[in-house]
Amino acid sequence: MQHLKKYLLLSAFTLGLTSCQNSDDNTVANNVTLEFNNTFKSQTIVLGDATSGQATVNTSAEGQAHQFSELKYVISNIRLIKANGDEIPYHINDLDQGATVIDQSKPETLRYLLGNIPAGEYKKIKFGLGVKKEMNVLDQVKFPKFYAMAGSNNTQMMWEWGAGYRFTKIEGFYGTDHKQLSIHTGSTIKGTEGNYTQGVDAYREVTLDLPKIAVVDTKAPKITIKADFDKLLTGKTNTILLTTGTGMDGNATPNIHTANQMVKFVDNLGGNGSSDVSGMFSVTSVEN
Repeated sequence: MQHLKKYLLLSAFTLGLTSCQNSDDNTVANNVTLEFNNTFKSQTIVLGDATSGQATVNTSAEGQAHQFSELKYVISNIRLIKANGDEIPYHINDLDQGATVIDQSKPETLRYLLGNIPAGEYKKIKFGLGVKKEMNVLDQVKFPKFYAMAGSNNTQMMWEWGAGYRFTKIEGFYGTDHKQLSIHTGSTIKGTEGNYTQGVDAYREVTLDLPKIAVVDTKAPKITIKADFDKLLTGKTNTILLTTGTGMDGNATPNIHTANQMVKFVDNLGGNGSSDVSGMFSVTSVEN
């Protein structure tokens, strides 16, 4: 009888422990790490000046050699999509907690930690390249952390006229004579001071399928996102030939190229929002 009582007590304890563990697993949250790998095709980009022997040189479909000395872009409005279709937003209305500047010269910025993600199985990720128009205001008071991140240490992810943030900032060289390559993207304004309205909306929504389910529970998965800057000039939407000049076709430097020229780069990098919703981005791996 004593052995029976001990067995029953042990069984009850085990059942209770199992129930508590199952209950905890249903409510657990964990981190998800986004790791960005900026490449030309399959080769990770190395930055360098015009005479650098280490800088990664890429060749476009038009046969133009080009390399970067600076590479930065803004990621915001991040959402993870569960296998059942539920969308989990990550601080989508808070640039301080839910947006970042990816800077190829600073390895620490290539990993972005999403904290306290609800347990579940996730099959897709969505994010914005740039800042959505209702939040694209240089607000040092409301979002001091992001404002400092975008403006400090010569990051210069702000337009000089104070109308909003730059979404992508690329500096470099192209051609055999290393002409200046300077491509800046971001939403524009039109009108006159005190009566400005939205011009070109350069914000792009990116949607990516995960190659396998990312499981958040006791696991904290890492999602590696490839940004292939070969598509800057050789995109799914546009094949671009860089030209330097003062005409409407000049597109190699931002003080020359028009908003219409800029949109070609934007559509290549972030997709056109209709036939292309991934642009230069893809998910190369999920590690649970």
